[in-house]
Amino acid sequence: MDPLFDRINVRDLLSGHDLSDPSTPLSAPDLRLIISRLESHSLHIKSKVRSYLLSHREDFASLFSQCNDAVFKTNEISDNVSGILSLISDRPIDVEIRKLVDEIGRTTKEAREKREMLGLLKIIVGICERLEGARSAFSDGRLRFAAEEVKELKKALRIGDEEEGEPIVYGLLRKQWADLFDEMQDLFSKFMENAVRFEQDSRTIRVKYKLCVDKMDGIELHTVMEAMDVAGILDYSLAKAADLIIKHAITPAVSYGSPAMFAEDVNQGSKGISETVLKILPSQDCKIVDVDGDAIYARVIQVIKFIFKHICFENGSWIRSFGRLTWPRISDIIISKFLSKVVPEDASKLVDFQKIVKCTSEFEFSLKEMMFISASDGKDYRLSSFSENVEVHFAFRKKTEILGKARNSLLQCDFSLPQDYTSKGPLLKNDGMAINSSNQVVDLIFSSERCVVSKAASQLMELVHQTLQDVCLSSARVALEFYHAVRDAILLYEAVIPVKLERQLDGINQVAILMYNDCLFLSQEILGLAFEYRTDFPDSIKEHAVFADMAPRFHLMAEEILQRQIRIVIFNLREAIDGADGFQNTHQMQQFESAKFSIDQAVFILEKVHIIWEPLLRPSTYKRSMCMVLESVFSRITKDILLLDDLAAEETLQLQRLIHMMLDNLSSLLKSLISAFDSNAKSEEDTSRPIDDLIPSLRKIRKLGELLDMPLKSITSAWESGELMSCGFTILELKDFIRAIFADSTLRKECIWRIENKGGMTTQQSKAMEQYSTQQVHLGVSMLIMLPILEQVDTNCHDLNRWLKKTLPTSQHFSWP
Repeated sequence: MDPLFDRINVRDLLSGHDLSDPSTPLSAPDLRLIISRLESHSLHIKSKVRSYLLSHREDFASLFSQCNDAVFKTNEISDNVSGILSLISDRPIDVEIRKLVDEIGRTTKEAREKREMLGLLKIIVGICERLEGARSAFSDGRLRFAAEEVKELKKALRIGDEEEGEPIVYGLLRKQWADLFDEMQDLFSKFMENAVRFEQDSRTIRVKYKLCVDKMDGIELHTVMEAMDVAGILDYSLAKAADLIIKHAITPAVSYGSPAMFAEDVNQGSKGISETVLKILPSQDCKIVDVDGDAIYARVIQVIKFIFKHICFENGSWIRSFGRLTWPRISDIIISKFLSKVVPEDASKLVDFQKIVKCTSEFEFSLKEMMFISASDGKDYRLSSFSENVEVHFAFRKKTEILGKARNSLLQCDFSLPQDYTSKGPLLKNDGMAINSSNQVVDLIFSSERCVVSKAASQLMELVHQTLQDVCLSSARVALEFYHAVRDAILLYEAVIPVKLERQLDGINQVAILMYNDCLFLSQEILGLAFEYRTDFPDSIKEHAVFADMAPRFHLMAEEILQRQIRIVIFNLREAIDGADGFQNTHQMQQFESAKFSIDQAVFILEKVHIIWEPLLRPSTYKRSMCMVLESVFSRITKDILLLDDLAAEETLQLQRLIHMMLDNLSSLLKSLISAFDSNAKSEEDTSRPIDDLIPSLRKIRKLGELLDMPLKSITSAWESGELMSCGFTILELKDFIRAIFADSTLRKECIWRIENKGGMTTQQSKAMEQYSTQQVHLGVSMLIMLPILEQVDTNCHDLNRWLKKTLPTSQHFSWP
């Protein structure tokens, strides 16, 4: 059949012609020839096909049969698909399938959860059974098994590693485990209480090997120790036994001066050792004092060996646990009852202390061999550390003594004057006046004056100087402790005295003045400490030793105390003057007596202050303070009188009488101020300013007394001459005063006009002048308050320069800025 399907080339049908040229056209005969030959060829092909079909008839029949079957099956499938499609269109089977799938998923999930719950339930039931088994094991005396179960259940329940969202039953199981653990701890504590006992009558520590607790009889002590170790509660269960041994054995063994002795006894029974006994016996010779510590350390070693052998059964882990529990307290007892008491009180005895250092080191080595203390933890070698640092402890002990002496001195001082103290006039250093042998009369370094201080301040500075002398002779470490002791001792005054004397500082008394002098004395002494001792300090201390920072604190405290006293005095004076009711109607006998009583009260207060202040305060301080007080009194009385708006003739005479009476009664006080001026001029601490300059209202009140019976023309002339203005009167005050005394008349109007115009000031200017005068008075009071601090700073600077020139070599002189 292959030749039939070959391509027919038309050109082959015309082989007789020259067809080399494709463009040559064909003729009609050629075309007929081609048609004829094509028909012949077609017939040939048909003949071939027919013969082929006949020869393969059976094959083609089989093929047609198969095709017929395929068509039949295709029709059948088409019918089935049509049926399915009709079913789908009539009923939504996909929804039913989805529901079925969801139900299968839920059922599968429930089955899985039930399997998990079943597994969890099995675990919970197992844990519950193990908890009950452990509890019953404790009851049956199978302590080690019970302890192991408790330890494993702790891991199974993840005690201490709880997570959020866990089943509630886990919390219940942990609660059961905790209850079981507490029961186990209580049980083991009872066992140890039964095992280790102290008998007070015989002073004996008894260790039993066969124990009986809660109907459990015959339990071995070794078994109990093993079970406690397995459960991890060895420290907890041994706590009471440790307390008992420390209290009744270790403490008597370390007792310095009256130590106890120990004797061991073993009671052997039919089944072995039943108990051991440690007898505590009093020392045969109580007068023996163990200076080197050999006997003390030997007794402690004997007690610890008893524990190691008879309680811990020579188990290294158990004795190490006992050591961790007791060694910090034992070492503290040894330090407090022995080592701290043999710390040398003198630096020359430090060499002898080396024997104790050696004994201490050997003692700790023995404990390390028994594994009572750790071989690698340096914190366990506290005794060696303490003994090797004896210089520091020596210094600390001395520092404690210094602070104790300072505190006792401050607390015991009653701030009374020395019995042999008398003072008439100022306390000066070099004029031979009022020289007193008492230690409480002290020199002020940066002043030519002396002052009286309390016994506490005197003893405190004496202690400070003694300690600083020791600083100069001590090693660097000891010197540093002494230096800090000096600073702390000085600051104790600031911490103790103000609290102790708080109530007394609220009144007018000599305690406050003595405290002021104390603070002033301490501030000046502190400034001189570094200059006096710094050159002799150890080199390492020179860089750190600072005292000047404390001086301003005491100086400010002194000024606060003094200003507080001044405020209290002024307050009391104002209350007394308030009783005069503004000095109104003094021409009436009752009002006059009331005003006179107020004046007498004020004078009494001033005299009391004079009696207390003058002997104790420095003249310059006394002058400033008293001037401030007198200024407040005189200005208040003058103001009240000038505010009176209508005065009868008799009333002016009574007011004049009151003023003269007050000034006469204060004459001795004013004379004391004049003597204070003279002393200041002598001591070169102040210029001899008139007293009226520091008490402006004194000149004014004197002049007011004169004006009360002066004619109107004389008053006008005094104003025109400037006399009244120099006394501090203002135009408004003078005009109101004239209107209050003199009746309205042509003369009064003329005089007032002359006062307003002759002086060259209008009413507005006079008001400004009055305001200015008031401001000047307030400024003067403010300056009186600040003057002590400013003068003290200036005086300290210049006097310090003079003192340095006297004490330092010429090469080291310098000028104070």
